[in-house]
Amino acid sequence: MDRKDFFSKVLMGGSVLFFAPAILNSCSKASDPAPTSGGSTTGGITLDLSTSANNALNTVGGYVNSGNIIIIRTTSTEYVALSNVCTHQGCTVSYSNSANKLVCPCHGAQFSTSGSVLQGPASRALTTYNVTVNGTILTIG
Repeated sequence: MDRKDFFSKVLMGGSVLFFAPAILNSCSKASDPAPTSGGSTTGGITLDLSTSANNALNTVGGYVNSGNIIIIRTTSTEYVALSNVCTHQGCTVSYSNSANKLVCPCHGAQFSTSGSVLQGPASRALTTYNVTVNGTILTIG
């Protein structure tokens, strides 16, 4: 083996070792992250329904995203809060009011508003969070 072949093989092997963890982790099923508000992990988040940023939650079928949580108004008195991170490969799901389900744009997984899987490839439900209402304040945690 000449010097050029040796360095070529060393560089190729080193590249494989360097990139292998990133490639293998990209296909892993990570657990859902904790709720966040503004990018920081908290024990809970609060939303004020009287602010314009949360105006969509004043209508049945309306929803807002707050960090990695999607909050949906399902009835005139009930709200649900779910992780908006697909359990298949971590893409952000979106809510379809007309179909009353959450859909992952990456691979087509579908979830009910209770978080359960309606259609794969996801095999685990979305994490759900408790929602309490006190006047115009929603607390999710």
